[in-house]
Order: sequence, then structure tokens, then C-alpha cells
Amino acid sequence: MTDSPVVSAQKLSLTFQTNDGPVHALSDVDLTINQGDFVSFIGPSGCGKTTFLRVMADLEQPTGGQITINGKTPQEARLNRDYGYVFQAPALLPWRTVAKNVALPLEIMGMERAEQARHIARTLKMVNLEGFEKKYPWQLSGGMQQRASIARALAFDADLLLMDEPFGALDEIVRDHLNEQLLKLWLETKKTIAFVTHSIPEAVYLSTRIVVMSPRPGRVIDVIESTLPAERPLDIRETPEFFKIAHRVREGLRAGHSYDEV
Repeated sequence: MTDSPVVSAQKLSLTFQTNDGPVHALSDVDLTINQGDFVSFIGPSGCGKTTFLRVMADLEQPTGGQITINGKTPQEARLNRDYGYVFQAPALLPWRTVAKNVALPLEIMGMERAEQARHIARTLKMVNLEGFEKKYPWQLSGGMQQRASIARALAFDADLLLMDEPFGALDEIVRDHLNEQLLKLWLETKKTIAFVTHSIPEAVYLSTRIVVMSPRPGRVIDVIESTLPAERPLDIRETPEFFKIAHRVREGLRAGHSYDEV
């Protein structure tokens, strides 16, 4: 990791105008994500975690403050293909094979076929889907579909990976396995990752930093620096250091009143 900022937000705010009046999604968010960071965003439903990710991706426009991606506006970063985006659902095209799904952004870029093939082979190897190139999404398990989605986001080799709760719909055993694989992938590629989750153990296990957010309007309650080693077997979740970090995350969530019933 370095101190080179990939994402920089200052006083970032976003208010949606609806028929029932304004909805304040984000309020005065200050945050820097440095090169090589694995940053998880955690908070209650509707706190603006996904909205913040979508602002980075130029899918939503802020109504106040500033944000840059590699020193550019989100629009410039999108046009320059500075990031890959992994959605909550795999969003694979059912009529395309795994290889053709991974190839989609490469085709849009106008990449030569031989070069496409090299990128597809490399990224499918990264996510352990070698041998499944000719399978269709319906022939894959949910975990394999999500791995194919991650391969597609990695295919054009962007340095920033935006991941919106990619494992939330999977069962705990599959989720643990994919957490291990994602951590290994991050260590191998040195990508910068912004990751949305509702799971405290997932956030603590994966992250170099954990951003705890308040209920709407989303504000940053705490930014927790992980003291865990980069190499993390799953059983690290049973250690005192892991419990210490998880406790601080819970305290941050309580401080933001995320457990209050509304």
C-alpha cells in the first residue's frame, strides 16, 4: 500500500428530490482511499453505502462537495475505465457463455480478439473458473456466477474495484470461501477495493480499513484501521485481535443509532 490517493471525497453530499420531498442520502462525507487499500463500508440499510459507491462510479451525481477518482472527476474516470464494478447480483447475460460475459467490456473497448482471449484466460484463472469458459450462467452455482462477475470486472485490468455487497445473497459456507478467494486475489493483484457489506465479520476479515456509516443521511461515524496481518486464514476470526476490531465496529454502529427501531 502507498499513500497515493485513489478516491478523495470532501464534504460530499447527495440529496434526492422525490414527490414526498427531499431525501438526504449522504451528508458531508470526508474520506480518502489510498492505492492498495481494501476499504469496507458498513452501516444500516439505507445509510448511503451503495450511494457512495455509485457516486464513485458516476452512476449518481452529488449535490454538494467534491470527489475525485485518480485525480479526475467520476465521469472522466468512467470514460477512462479506471474502475471495475461488481453488483449485488452477478448480472451475467444468460445467452452468453462465461468467456463471452467476461469479454463484454473488452468488446466494447474494441480490443483485438487475440488480446481478449489472453485477458479472459488470465482473469478466469484468477477466480478459479478455468475449464468453465463454455458454460452458461444457468449452469453455474451462485458462487461461481459471482466469481464470473468479478472476472468480468477485472478483465480490463482497472486498478480500482468497486464491489456492492457481492456475497450478500450467498450462504455462509460459500461466502466464507469467496471471502478467502477475494483476499487472495487482492494480495496477488494489489488492486484498490471499495467494498459494501452488512456483515461485521466480513468487513473485519477482508479490510485494511473499515468505514462505519450512520443512518440516513449517511455520515462517516468511524474509520477503523485494521491491525490484522495481510495474510489471514479464516480462523483468524477466532482471535482476540479480530474480536477487538469487531467490537469497535459494533460500538460505531451503536453510536450511530443503527440498532434503533423506526
